[in-house]
Amino acid sequence: MELKIRDAQIDDLPAMLEIYNDAVRNLTATFDLEEQTLENRREWFFSHGGRYPLIVAESEGNVVGYCSLSKYREKEAYINSAELSVYISKDFRRNGLGTIFLKEIIKRAKELKYHTIISGITDGNSGSIALHEKFGFHYIGCFREVGYKFNQWQDVHFYQLLLEDTKRSIE
Repeated sequence: MELKIRDAQIDDLPAMLEIYNDAVRNLTATFDLEEQTLENRREWFFSHGGRYPLIVAESEGNVVGYCSLSKYREKEAYINSAELSVYISKDFRRNGLGTIFLKEIIKRAKELKYHTIISGITDGNSGSIALHEKFGFHYIGCFREVGYKFNQWQDVHFYQLLLEDTKRSIE
């Protein structure tokens, strides 16, 4: 399987939408309950670029996954923090694509001088937890029963990667 990692382009949006909507229908990776439209995702797409990279994996000319850094929160003091998202086509999961994405997005986060990356991982997603821990993310805590999907309450575990640990570098 040959993969090409590149910046997302607007023409990738229909494939990215299908990957996302599959997650809406089948996974707790997103708490959206209704499938998104192309127009919904167009607004999301244009919130990325520059400081907020959005990358895709392409295999045989088809987008098979995407990864992004987004604003962690709106307040200005959070400018050096980003939230990580990774979505992979059901046919390409558990093939090492998550590892490829995290290597690239962490590299870009360092180039953009982010201080920290934060991920929210829904309870039961052991593959995503293992992937994050492989890259040095640490478990920070759990928000219990914050989402209701598939007729049950969902917990979200938060993981954080400090790109520059100022407490350790001062000592």
